[in-house]
Amino acid sequence: MNPTSAKTRWNFIVLGIFGIAMGFLEAIVVVYLRQIYYPNGFEFPFVMLSPEMLLIEWVREIATLVMLLTIGMLVGKTRLERFFYFIYCFGVWDIIYYVALKIFLDWPTSLLTWDVLFLIPIPWIGPVLPPVICSVTMILFAVIALTLKAKGRVLLLKWFHWGLLILGSLIIIVSFMWDFLMIILKNDFLSQFWTLATNERFLEIVSDYVPTSFNWSLFAIGEILILVTIVHVIYKIGRSEIS
Repeated sequence: MNPTSAKTRWNFIVLGIFGIAMGFLEAIVVVYLRQIYYPNGFEFPFVMLSPEMLLIEWVREIATLVMLLTIGMLVGKTRLERFFYFIYCFGVWDIIYYVALKIFLDWPTSLLTWDVLFLIPIPWIGPVLPPVICSVTMILFAVIALTLKAKGRVLLLKWFHWGLLILGSLIIIVSFMWDFLMIILKNDFLSQFWTLATNERFLEIVSDYVPTSFNWSLFAIGEILILVTIVHVIYKIGRSEIS
């Protein structure tokens, strides 16, 4: 067996275990939060946190991302390897998070159940399916790219690859933030953006808001951009060889 391939396989196993553990840990934290804020079960409209609790949640979310990024940096030898191990671990963590919630709370009831995905800088909301699609995409991209690299292929992303990946990611993020962006723009809250957590009118609107439709078109555009880029990158890696 190729030592490089064996090492890569071992890295996937170790990072997979780490991602599974983090997914369960994240789910356990959310179980506690829902017991406090949603004792009768989570549903919209969701409860707006106090500014102090919101700040704590922001720190928790940032800390989670830093932990995932750090483990990727420790395992990868180059910047690209670190990037791929990071998105692999991120994808595993995110999927296992929902698996753990299903085990603990029998939630979500389906992949189309709505969830609060992130809170920085404003809430990201959407059905469970879109982030799961993103996670599966990240895992497959990382596994294929790093496996090809272990077989002697040249791992290289050019500037236009990064540009398309970033653009696609930003479009997907906007699709998650779409509902709250529309609330902010339609009610002239943009100039008060950084004080929304204490804006009584904004909190009143949010306290009655129940999402009805997800911007699938915008999400699809972002996902297609990423998938096209991934296919091109994998094609280039597959045709290359280390001299």
